[in-house]
Amino acid sequence: MKDPYEVLGVKKTATDKDIKTAFKQLARKHHPDLHPDDKQAEAIFKDVSGAYDILKDKEKRRRFDAGEIDATGAERPQQQYYRDYAGAGAGPSGTHAGQDGFASNEDLEEFLARAFGGGGGRGRAQGTRKARGSDVSYVLPVTFMDAANGTSRTVTLPDGKTLKVTIPEGAEDRQTLRLKGQGMPGFNGGPTGDAYVELHVEPHRFFERKDDNIHLEVPVTLQEAVLGAQIEVPTISGPVSVKVPKGSSSGTKLRLRDKGIRNRKTKQRGHQLISLKVVLPTGDEPELADFLASWKPKAEQHPRKEMLS
Repeated sequence: MKDPYEVLGVKKTATDKDIKTAFKQLARKHHPDLHPDDKQAEAIFKDVSGAYDILKDKEKRRRFDAGEIDATGAERPQQQYYRDYAGAGAGPSGTHAGQDGFASNEDLEEFLARAFGGGGGRGRAQGTRKARGSDVSYVLPVTFMDAANGTSRTVTLPDGKTLKVTIPEGAEDRQTLRLKGQGMPGFNGGPTGDAYVELHVEPHRFFERKDDNIHLEVPVTLQEAVLGAQIEVPTISGPVSVKVPKGSSSGTKLRLRDKGIRNRKTKQRGHQLISLKVVLPTGDEPELADFLASWKPKAEQHPRKEMLS
């Protein structure tokens, strides 16, 4: 059974931040989705997830350090503690049982069995004691569009089984989904733990999310900007037609209502905010150059006035 500190490569004095950082680095490196059919990577990822489950929880970490639970989160039998230390400075009878007022270790263990197992001796107590299974943590990379529109993904959990995960519409980066009862099995019939899936939303080439709004820079030609035009622009739900006003400049703002992210609480959609960017022709345009050389604007142009004042 592997020590969780060794698995994550941290010292026992590591802070919560150190432990979280180590887990993320190892989870990304050995993620099953990045190493399909690689049993070794899958096994390492399972160990890393199990170690993080112990150390991220302050109470579990305290209990592991105290020897109350093992590296899987299972309870260590308390009777064994007394037997291991029997006879070491244990009072008149030479045992911890005698020190605590019991005639023998067997009497002490019988008392513990009844206290923890409802009577019936040591064997019965160990057979009836239940413990909840450990939770598992999983990191799931998702595309920007899948997070925006919602989807379902089949993922491989640390124990090797597959699970269908529903990614809600409008999911956010670092949002954690709780999958109840999908963690490690319980001990002696105890309840199964939960699985926690942390979503890592990948950036998009063009779209940028700010709250529930989508921001997008759209290039337009000089002709479209000067004369106006009807153009197609992408949205998270598909392309739409947009009117470019005559005389538009780089930085001109347009708004597409209800074309942003749907808010999970209010169910209302944000907007898509477009910033136009005027681009010049890529090839030689001698006629355009001749026109501009002889062109005299009706109004004086001072585009850098504020920068120099």
